[in-house]
Amino acid sequence: MRGAAEPPPAAGAEPGAAAAAVTGSTGGEAAKAAPRGPAGSDPPMGSERMEMRKRQMSTTQETPGAAQAQHSTGNRGSNACCFCWCCCCSCSCLTVRNQEEERTRRTSHELQAEGIPNCEESPAPTLEEVNAWAQSFDKLMFTPAGRNAFREFLRTEFSEENMLFWMACEELKQESNKSVIEEKARLIYEDYISILSPKEVSLDSRVREVINRNMLEPSQHTFDDAQLQIYTLMHRDSYPRFMNSAIYKDLLRYISEKSSF
Repeated sequence: MRGAAEPPPAAGAEPGAAAAAVTGSTGGEAAKAAPRGPAGSDPPMGSERMEMRKRQMSTTQETPGAAQAQHSTGNRGSNACCFCWCCCCSCSCLTVRNQEEERTRRTSHELQAEGIPNCEESPAPTLEEVNAWAQSFDKLMFTPAGRNAFREFLRTEFSEENMLFWMACEELKQESNKSVIEEKARLIYEDYISILSPKEVSLDSRVREVINRNMLEPSQHTFDDAQLQIYTLMHRDSYPRFMNSAIYKDLLRYISEKSSF
């Protein structure tokens, strides 16, 4: 004989009641969990807590990102001039540009303060004179207008000191007063011969030794050897480029058009 039969489940009870009791609340509530109602009822309390935790974590992750985006936007707004082509004076690129312009203006002022001699006074050259400059370097250097045009070209090549030195030697030759000769010779030496001068001309060692000896007793011909060497340098080096330069060609065109009227 079998033992006493187990009592049948109560009428209306659902087979999933035991499973509902296991998946209910944790801890002590799990043992006492009552059977869930029919399908479509509220989710278990554990699922609600998990869902709330997920929402909290999602909100926490979004908050730092939003704050960082807001901080980045604020910085972009305060430094907007650095990211656009506006005329804001606080822009770093414009600050550098202003510094370069200030340096250029200061350099120009320093050059003016050095007292660069003005060009020689001369009437406007004729078409015949301008054409003659192309025939020989001597004809170019013979007229003041030719020297002025050539000097303008030398300035573009940063070698104007060659012409200035040659002209200073020509002025020295015209002097007869001994004290004036000594003073002008000293100035010429300091401006164009001294290695400390920014306008030093290019001379070989032999010519420099001759000048140093002549400076013991300066005369009108103290710099004759140096003047000839610089004249030859301009003739061989600068004169051919001058004849092919825009300065000469534009002057020749202007004189030709002017003389045709």
